[in-house]
Amino acid sequence: MMLTPLKIAVDFDGTIVEHRYPEIGKEILFAFDTLKALQKQKHQLILWTYRSGRELDEAVEYCRENGIEFYAINNSYPEEEFDEDFSSRKIEADIFIDDRNIGGLPNWGEMYQMINPHENPNLEDELKSISGKKRSLFKRKAGR
Repeated sequence: MMLTPLKIAVDFDGTIVEHRYPEIGKEILFAFDTLKALQKQKHQLILWTYRSGRELDEAVEYCRENGIEFYAINNSYPEEEFDEDFSSRKIEADIFIDDRNIGGLPNWGEMYQMINPHENPNLEDELKSISGKKRSLFKRKAGR
């Protein structure tokens, strides 16, 4: 089942890497693996960060070195030009991934499953599929 591609805005400090601003912290476990998997599914990733200038350039380059090219950076789409008289600073995205979420940042595996719930059956579905097979433990061990 293929999902409709989403625009996913992703924060940098505290989300992709540990919060060490203005330095770049250590990668948060599975951040780049998850982002690459989301890109492979054709989702558009937007880097949405407080960083600007040299610090922003360093973050973008760090992500590029780790295999992530963003669809847009601090914008809703690549060609967008921010003009505070006509534009909102809030970007257009379907999902925002940020360490400042209420409840904090889930781990990257959990976030992937939230975006792709069809890839892992839930417990209820798993139990239903098992209950249809009424073989005794002995028959299962014997291969019958």
